[in-house]
Amino acid sequence: MALKDAYLLPAAADMHVHLRNAPGPIAELVTPTIRKAGIDTVFVMPNLAPRPVVTVDEALEYKKALQAYDPEVNYLMSLYLHESITPDEIRKAKKAGIAGVKAYPRGATTNSQWGVLSFDPFHAVLSAMEAEGLVLNLHGEMPSSPTDNVTVMNAESKFLPTLTSLHAKYPHLKIVLEHCTTADAVSAVRACGPNVVATITAHHLSLLVDDWSANVHHYCKPSAKSPEDRRALLQALVTSEGKFFLGTDSAPHDISSKKGKGNTAAGVFTQPYALGYVLTALEEGIARGDIKEEQVTEEVLAGFLSEFGRKFYELGPAEKKILVKRDGAVVEESLKTEKVEIVPFRSGEKTWSVEWQ
Repeated sequence: MALKDAYLLPAAADMHVHLRNAPGPIAELVTPTIRKAGIDTVFVMPNLAPRPVVTVDEALEYKKALQAYDPEVNYLMSLYLHESITPDEIRKAKKAGIAGVKAYPRGATTNSQWGVLSFDPFHAVLSAMEAEGLVLNLHGEMPSSPTDNVTVMNAESKFLPTLTSLHAKYPHLKIVLEHCTTADAVSAVRACGPNVVATITAHHLSLLVDDWSANVHHYCKPSAKSPEDRRALLQALVTSEGKFFLGTDSAPHDISSKKGKGNTAAGVFTQPYALGYVLTALEEGIARGDIKEEQVTEEVLAGFLSEFGRKFYELGPAEKKILVKRDGAVVEESLKTEKVEIVPFRSGEKTWSVEWQ
């Protein structure tokens, strides 16, 4: 066994979660699982349907609905970058404590049909964000296009020139490249200044293209890719120094959306066991030789799982501790109510348990 049997860590911060519409049956089911994972702070995505979160008032109303499910979680709210957003709304967002604005390339992922075709029309909004210190959160993929030779396998790499140009044009704008999946993305983020960082999910530390091509519950956007890309993510985690931190992109879908008629919904549900998935991925990475045992320290884990994300979003340190223990839990086969059923990542497997201290 390459890792210790237990780690005492600061409460985790998950800087990319999907909780779905609230009030709503999925949010009611999954929101209470946040703290189960040892997480007390989450950055909540705004891509709701049939209408995304595009105003401060909508974001605050959404936050209030989530607090009704679990008031002990610190919900960092976001807006959806949309043509209706103005610089005045950005200034209002900053005053109201909104944490970021999420940009979705139109057609790239779930509920992105209202997304961005070009960043040029948003110059005034991005300048206001830069001035106010509001974070730009990027879904870093180009939409698939046979004409432009873009598929799920190269969509992220094709997007990276956009990241570079945004950073050059708005050098003081804080940018997060969300859920990066490639060695190219890791290199691009490292090449940018200190205002550009990236999140890494729990499942991308484990999965490859072969996994999601055979299992709908492993399919997400951006999709998992090659062994070389997975190795780059693991190495980014253990050498992060603040450039990379946890954002699970936990994305719950009812089982009918994953296995029903038509295309399967993109999203891997990891919320209740997120930290265990990360530790398992690290141990598997050590066994393969992707990373070294001595690189996985409590300091590294505390940084990636908690401290780096909080610092970037200008939050204080975690006030509570968690104890994470090997093989102390088993991933449920599914979470369900009379209305929905959601299958978690690695269902039925042993995982690490979490105890609040």
